[in-house]
Amino acid sequence: MSLSDGGGYGGGEPGGPDTGGQTRTRLPDGDGDTYGAIRRTRTGSSSRNLITIVGVVVLLIAAIAFANRGGGGQGPADDTAKDTDTNPTAPTGTKPVPGKNGGIATGFAKTEQGAQSAAANYATALGSDGMFKADTRHGIVDRVYTPQAAARLKSSQDKAYSAAFLRKLGLDAAGNAPKGMTFISRTIPVGTKVEQFGDGKAKVAVWYTGLIGMAGPGSTDPVRTDWQTWTFDLAWSDGDWKITDDSQKRGPAPVTGDIPAAGADEISKAVKDYGGFTYAR
Repeated sequence: MSLSDGGGYGGGEPGGPDTGGQTRTRLPDGDGDTYGAIRRTRTGSSSRNLITIVGVVVLLIAAIAFANRGGGGQGPADDTAKDTDTNPTAPTGTKPVPGKNGGIATGFAKTEQGAQSAAANYATALGSDGMFKADTRHGIVDRVYTPQAAARLKSSQDKAYSAAFLRKLGLDAAGNAPKGMTFISRTIPVGTKVEQFGDGKAKVAVWYTGLIGMAGPGSTDPVRTDWQTWTFDLAWSDGDWKITDDSQKRGPAPVTGDIPAAGADEISKAVKDYGGFTYAR
């Protein structure tokens, strides 16, 4: 940084014939000293930078506070969230069901999402290993179907779960697995879709994957996965959704992954260690 017009620091330059050999020093205009001006310039710049930084921080804090307003359950942000459309598998924020009956969720809301929750939970119950034993099967059917539908289904289901059918799965006539073996049957809903809704009735499709098979040494029916769509006709009965009829079809099934299959012991342990879920939207 040059402080003079001359070539040397401080502005000194050799005198000419008219100067008598004297040295002239050119001072900057004004009364202030040069170094003070430099200090003032730097101080002013630092102040402006500090003000800019503080302003940015304040704006960030304000943006974060505005974004978090929706979590408190009050204010305009909540009204906007209520009006936002949700896709078929998105959570809606409505409270889950209040209770269970024999391990099956009960007390579903008389709404579309309540019907979807009921269908998902009923698919889980009807796809469980409890369906392979007569007593527990009858209990499940009584809890998820209307009384009329339950009475109609029990005899036909008893025929379907025959001793011959159970034997193919490695179970005895009472639905018990051999000693040292673990029979696995689980339904895991992936998504639900309302196909019809109104006048106390609903038709809900549940897309699910399932596990079924026998885990243990020497098993001839290893645990495998399946993909199905289970459609339920529901009716509002005695303060809850109940099934009046149902049907299944295969798929849609994704491409099988490249994860190596686990051994029988690992599968058995996983089934014992990891419990199922209550599904509520």
